[in-house]
Amino acid sequence: MKKLKIVELFSGIGSQARALENVGIKIDVQATCEWDIHAFIAYDAMHKGTNILDEVAKMTKEEVYDKLKNYTLSNNGKDPMTTKTLHSYSEEVLKRILTAIKRTNNLVDISEVTSKKMPKKTDLLTYSFPCQDLSNVGAFHGYNKGIDKDSGSRSSLLWQVGRILTEMKSSNKKLPRYLVMENVPTLLSKRHKDNFNLWMDDLKELGYISKYVRVNARNYGIPQNRPRLLMLSVYVGENELLQKKVNNFFENWGNNEEYIVEQYHKSKFYKSIAIKDLIRVTNDKKSILWLEALECTPNDTPSRRKIWDENPKIIDSSGRITKDPYIRTITTKQDRHPNSGNIYIDTKIAGRGKFRYLTPRECLLFMGFEDFDYDKIQNNNPMQRKNRKLFPRDKIIRMAGNSIPVKMLEGFFYQLHDLEKIINSK
Repeated sequence: MKKLKIVELFSGIGSQARALENVGIKIDVQATCEWDIHAFIAYDAMHKGTNILDEVAKMTKEEVYDKLKNYTLSNNGKDPMTTKTLHSYSEEVLKRILTAIKRTNNLVDISEVTSKKMPKKTDLLTYSFPCQDLSNVGAFHGYNKGIDKDSGSRSSLLWQVGRILTEMKSSNKKLPRYLVMENVPTLLSKRHKDNFNLWMDDLKELGYISKYVRVNARNYGIPQNRPRLLMLSVYVGENELLQKKVNNFFENWGNNEEYIVEQYHKSKFYKSIAIKDLIRVTNDKKSILWLEALECTPNDTPSRRKIWDENPKIIDSSGRITKDPYIRTITTKQDRHPNSGNIYIDTKIAGRGKFRYLTPRECLLFMGFEDFDYDKIQNNNPMQRKNRKLFPRDKIIRMAGNSIPVKMLEGFFYQLHDLEKIINSK
């Protein structure tokens, strides 16, 4: 299979790139697009490097700031950052922001991406647009505008993807051969289905045949219950033979994920991982793992005891690991009810509770990343301001919760091996 030139819109920390590589697909990341500074600095550290580029290292803080103030950046993934906040960051953080933008060719703000800014050739474009206006958790917190056009919601940024593709077609720039969408299954709910069908119609008008499938991370070897919706779109244009090939390929999938799961399980890339393999427990008080656990051990208060009482025990007070094969969905917060599950620990520290939440490291592991990914983030974790690092505990947990399970994507991307052969067959 030839190396794929890819563009990751809403790139986050790069689950898509990692999954493609994990199933033996060589990639050349042409561009990313992410405005959350924590996510794209982490992406850079995990996939590219942790050093500051020489050209950036030579610049003064003001020179770096003058370049960065022209971008629409965010420090929470929801709202644009003010220039005042940007200027308050340390010189090293500003240099890491600019380094990450340059090294990952980050287009930053999708609303400012034009056909001209897109690479000359893209084989695969991924778009995991924000889900807070679609998910049940988001609705609980008042995010209920869905993907309505011109609603101003984060989830409505989906239509920016359509705008970019339409501009590419109008300017005679070759459209990506594949598009891959990831989001929550509530896209198919009554509230959002009309908008989703409109999106499918827009893709058809552009020349794509699309197939969506409900999936769950737990079926791909990762011990996390995480239902999602994935969709693959293949550009066929007016090529009737190619249309027939792609339609026949999608017919094999059926109406659920069973075929995709079966094919992935048969592959050399599949490996089932148990909960015990991802929990990092130690009694060595000099270990970094102990310090990470301690940071996620709450104070002993009635509200925190309630979290212990009313959520699953991943490890109970007897030291037994849960018999459940999967933990709950990794969300953007663990210090809350409900959460993904809790682990008994007695730190012997007065005033501390006798349990902890999942650590940031463990949250990344349950999303399919590796210990070395977490270590790279920590090795690229300068002081943001006095007494505050760029990546505190909760920022990393949020990044993990906003990410996509790598192994789930592996199963989906594995299908490209066969699809490529079918498309290129005579």
